[in-house]
Amino acid sequence: MQTTRRFALTALAALALAACARTDPEKQLLETAQALQAAIEARKTGDVMDLVDEHFRGSANLDPDSARRMLMATFLRYQNIKVVALAPSVRIDPSAPTLGIIESPVVVTGAQGLIPERAEPYTVRTEWRLVKGDWKLSDLRWEE
Repeated sequence: MQTTRRFALTALAALALAACARTDPEKQLLETAQALQAAIEARKTGDVMDLVDEHFRGSANLDPDSARRMLMATFLRYQNIKVVALAPSVRIDPSAPTLGIIESPVVVTGAQGLIPERAEPYTVRTEWRLVKGDWKLSDLRWEE
């Protein structure tokens, strides 16, 4: 258990250090992604969906309604969820400053072990749109 705690603390420290060297829009985007992570870990469907763009699309044909249903089912099944993003790469598209991209290996754990049973991290790519001054998740892709 000590190794897991050290690993999680190291990952969080890496996120904090990565945030220090970013421009203001990148910092805001990373903070929004961290808010999404916190909402997932707190199992707050409404808070998660507040960060999702109305035109959201994702892997497995996810749209906002199917994403909400998937979240609710996951939260009912797993009482404890932890999301660890390992060394996220954050960038704002220079030709379209209202588009942000975050790519990261991500490990997700729950009370019954890894969700799903998988030792290696997923490669996750998220696209965000700046809507009225707020970053909204517009696309989510993961490699299984």
